[in-house]
Amino acid sequence: MKTLFKKESPQNHTIIKKAFLLFCFSVSLFATAQDQYIAGMKKAMALWDEDKITEAANLFERIAMAEEDNWIPYYFVAQVNTVSSFGLKDEAVLTQRLEKAKEFVDIAKRLSPDNAEILVLEAMINTAWITYDGATYGMTLSGKNTQLYNKAMALAPDNPRVVFSKANWDMGTARFFGKDPAPYCKDVEKALELFATFESDIPFYPNWGADRAKQVLEECKS
Repeated sequence: MKTLFKKESPQNHTIIKKAFLLFCFSVSLFATAQDQYIAGMKKAMALWDEDKITEAANLFERIAMAEEDNWIPYYFVAQVNTVSSFGLKDEAVLTQRLEKAKEFVDIAKRLSPDNAEILVLEAMINTAWITYDGATYGMTLSGKNTQLYNKAMALAPDNPRVVFSKANWDMGTARFFGKDPAPYCKDVEKALELFATFESDIPFYPNWGADRAKQVLEECKS
């Protein structure tokens, strides 16, 4: 009786073997790269926790250069530089940090368009400029922030950082114009409810804001 299956030729067997080895090699490289990424991000986070701002920012930047398609490390380069700029009196240092932050937030936006987290961070950069010199930057950047927060809310109305950041901005704007910020306290309360349940399976996804929201809500009650 004729066999139903042809016996593989030695040449085909060699091709299959090479393809399998190449696949295993690729998987191994990917796993190694992921391990290096995770280790690098953890180290950068630890440096930031130790208030080693320059070292943390530089390490996040090196990781970003290696992770060309990943918006997360670009986001953190921008965030470290932005957060550390609040309260600075040295205009040269502040300008350097905020320009670096804007450069990397723009790259993150190209990698991940219509990302509400990035829009909130961009608004934070503007806020840092306004905080430093409201007379110079308030008129030009306040309207942009309102647009950024409105867009972020349209994209991600259940994101706690979006809800809280917009509420915090609205409260600051109300105070500036001599109005009562109390109507926005309910939005801070809503943000805290969202913080309690919000999750992401993306490694190192932004998770800041809950502690500050609690402080603001306490201020609302006082």
